[in-house]
Amino acid sequence: MNYVAFDLGGSGGKIVLGIYTGQRLSIRTLHQFGHGPVSLPGGLYWNILEIYQEMIHGLRIAVNITGDDIQSFGIDSFCNDYAFVSPTGELLSQVHCYRDDRTMKHSRKIYDVMSPSDLYHVNGNQNASFNTLMQLASMYFEKETYYYQNGNKLLFIPDLLIYFLSGRQQTEYTLASVSQMYDYKLKTWNPLILDRYQIPSHIFADISYPGNMIGKTTEEFNARLHTKGFQIAAVCEHDTASAFLAAQASQDHAIISCGTWALVGTEAELPIINEHGFQYNIANEGSYKGHHRILRNVMGTWIIQQIKAYYQERGTDYSYSQMEEMAALAPPLQYFIDVDEAIFFSPENMPEKIQSNCRKRYGDVRLSLGEMVRCVYESLACKYRWNLKLLERHTEKTFTGIHIVGGGAQSRLMCQLTANVCSLPVYAGPTEATAIGNIMMQLMADGQIRSVEEGRALVKESFPCHEFYPQETALWEKHYDSFLSIL
Repeated sequence: MNYVAFDLGGSGGKIVLGIYTGQRLSIRTLHQFGHGPVSLPGGLYWNILEIYQEMIHGLRIAVNITGDDIQSFGIDSFCNDYAFVSPTGELLSQVHCYRDDRTMKHSRKIYDVMSPSDLYHVNGNQNASFNTLMQLASMYFEKETYYYQNGNKLLFIPDLLIYFLSGRQQTEYTLASVSQMYDYKLKTWNPLILDRYQIPSHIFADISYPGNMIGKTTEEFNARLHTKGFQIAAVCEHDTASAFLAAQASQDHAIISCGTWALVGTEAELPIINEHGFQYNIANEGSYKGHHRILRNVMGTWIIQQIKAYYQERGTDYSYSQMEEMAALAPPLQYFIDVDEAIFFSPENMPEKIQSNCRKRYGDVRLSLGEMVRCVYESLACKYRWNLKLLERHTEKTFTGIHIVGGGAQSRLMCQLTANVCSLPVYAGPTEATAIGNIMMQLMADGQIRSVEEGRALVKESFPCHEFYPQETALWEKHYDSFLSIL
């Protein structure tokens, strides 16, 4: 049986075919493309039309390869970004990128309406400039609330793409849960937040939940793609939620979904919203029932991606494996940065930012490419440990292992460094965790598996992990104190 996933990340997207035999799952990437935010005089945007075209191209390949035999299709993506559509289906707005600085410009006025503490204690979402609430509030201050009129609907990126395919409007739960407007107790949009920010509830489509079928592709779409059509499944459309599902983790394990962002967390039955969570900005994020995520955001491999882009723009296209080889040969434990400093959030000139940051701390130094990449990986590993200690206190757990899933699991150096500094075994993989978690939910929606636990057993059988065990822990303990001094 064939299941197709569209996995859209912040730097690229892919169409993945999952083939389920009843005992094992195998995957195959059919189409892959790079993309990124487009800077225009009016702000930073995603090219949603190009993304749609690339998705259609990948689906056309899937239809041909499977002989037009597709059980279902699911979409996952990063969260928070959206567009408005009219009642007749017209795309009314561009899709702002969450890295656009308009929310920062208005942050003081936004938090004058409700304080960060008040917002956190309502929904347990992290306070962050990229949240959907911050974007909608910025629209209010920029007098763009005309989008709220005439029956227009706000659709998050995966829901927008699903609408283009099926004509059905929905707001998937895991995306709603991280918008900073959802209320876990009420299980809907929080009326106080909407009222304070003058956001009408009618702009949102009904909330749907993962593990169900949404509907079928439209006849118009089927004719254009020369297919008999296929079902579209409601998966965990927030890519982190999908990735966490594919981690072969027990309750006392930490999970790090490492891609452009690194989401460092663990699972809990219910949200944990308290003052400690607010003080350390610990996020509550929805998932499939019983697998609520408690986590913190870390910058992830974004910095590595931007180092690569910097050299590529100047005529040298290093591969990630080449960069890692240089880092492995560089002297260890020389330089640390706080990967979450604001200077590293925006694109462009990343090596120059790292060099400048290190010169402030270490004097007149100039890092080679290998030293720079090693600095980032070692600093990432240390920041993972710092966050895991916060989460242990918050959840009253003691972690006995770490699962790293996603693209970052391919970095053997980063996985080993994480095991070293955290003094815990690291289980790396699957690298395509997001697409696999997407397909797991499709299997549940199709009645092929009955639970996340059954799905994880299938993933363990089909995609074995690589294991890394701590080395030189005394040395790392000493240098971890040096890292703490820069926070």
